[in-house]
Amino acid sequence: MRSFGTRAARGSAFLLQVFLALATTAIAAASAAQAEAPLALPSAQPAGPIAIKAGRLLDVRTGQYRRDVYISVEKGRITAVAQSAPPGARLIDLSDKVVMPGIVDVHVHTGDDLFDHSAAKRMRISAAQSALNGAYKVHQYLLRGVTTIRDAGETNVYYPQFALRDSVAAGLVDGPRMVCAGMLISMSGGHSDDDITAVDAGLPKRANIADTVDEMRVAVRRDLKYGADWIKLMASGGIGDVRTDFRMQELGEEQMAAAVELAHRVGRRVMAHAEGTAGIRAAVRAGVDSIEHGTMLDEESATMMAAKGTWLVPTLATFQVGIDSDSTYGMDEKMLRKERDILQYQQPAFALALKHHLNIAFGDDDEPDRVAPEFAALVKGGMTPLAALQAATINGARLLGLESEIGAIETGKSADIIAVDADPLADIGAMKHVSFVMAAGRVVAQPN
Repeated sequence: MRSFGTRAARGSAFLLQVFLALATTAIAAASAAQAEAPLALPSAQPAGPIAIKAGRLLDVRTGQYRRDVYISVEKGRITAVAQSAPPGARLIDLSDKVVMPGIVDVHVHTGDDLFDHSAAKRMRISAAQSALNGAYKVHQYLLRGVTTIRDAGETNVYYPQFALRDSVAAGLVDGPRMVCAGMLISMSGGHSDDDITAVDAGLPKRANIADTVDEMRVAVRRDLKYGADWIKLMASGGIGDVRTDFRMQELGEEQMAAAVELAHRVGRRVMAHAEGTAGIRAAVRAGVDSIEHGTMLDEESATMMAAKGTWLVPTLATFQVGIDSDSTYGMDEKMLRKERDILQYQQPAFALALKHHLNIAFGDDDEPDRVAPEFAALVKGGMTPLAALQAATINGARLLGLESEIGAIETGKSADIIAVDADPLADIGAMKHVSFVMAAGRVVAQPN
């Protein structure tokens, strides 16, 4: 046995030496190759000025078209919108297109796999996998003309969305500008308590669970410590779980007010998932900046939101998927029943939002291929095509506090520019066919 052990040890030592020698050679070769061909980051800006010839340029503020104008772009910024191109500019000819600002989508979940709606899915996705899911998904959003997103929070308490946001900003991942909420802050057993195990097999309490005002303060401070732009509160039950009732309020008004006070003190904003009427009212009274979904909005809560200037992100299409598709996406029967039940409230609530002229911003709360259907759902729900486009441009920019940077094609703003093949004011279905995308002056997609 000792002789065998000695030979084995010598053999292992030899193999280790061979491995180290090969690894050293490989590293040296890779370093030499990198020196010869430096990494080209996807965010690199093209050299020199660009002039985009727009056959029809949509002014999203007025709904008017300007014809045959040139948008001058340099160093990621719009430098002019004029009747002629600057000398020496590289021309991009979109004379047969409708040109408009990039889409601002303020309710996405980058780390989720929203084609999997099973109750236990979030227990199967690590922070690393969530970030990788997001890296793929943000690029898909970009290809669909979305140049700015707000990640509406993740249940993973290790903030994969922050790593993704910072990697996009550094040019390591190809995606839209990102603004991020932190954890989905919930009560025990609430919508976004991902521990769905039995009482005798429970998991340790996660950092996104807050059952008191003091626990809410701890959760919010944790979000802020690690880089949250927004705080996300779960004011009511929801659809994507097997325990909660979307009609019922969950977090208390005092808890939500504490979150708002802490966030606003440091210049951050607060969004609240709120389906049921009681949850909407409590969140609005607490001072949140936006209500997400608002599916049981009533006259009183609509009046409150109008008086306070509280934003609504209605996310209509995501609730209609079950009607439009034969797939259940793995949803439990309890979840399917809730999805069917909630639809009866959606249209009356949205009609009230329009009646009270609430501030409305665009959010799909789904996968990238749901961007165009959300436009269609907003128009079907009663918005004009122009109002739907405004929700996804100037309104989204205002909600995010980025109106001086994005949301319109104007001198000085970021060159976030897209084009579609037909007139979206005549048929909002034109938003299905985005044929040109420029993000911060970088061409991402263009017609063949």
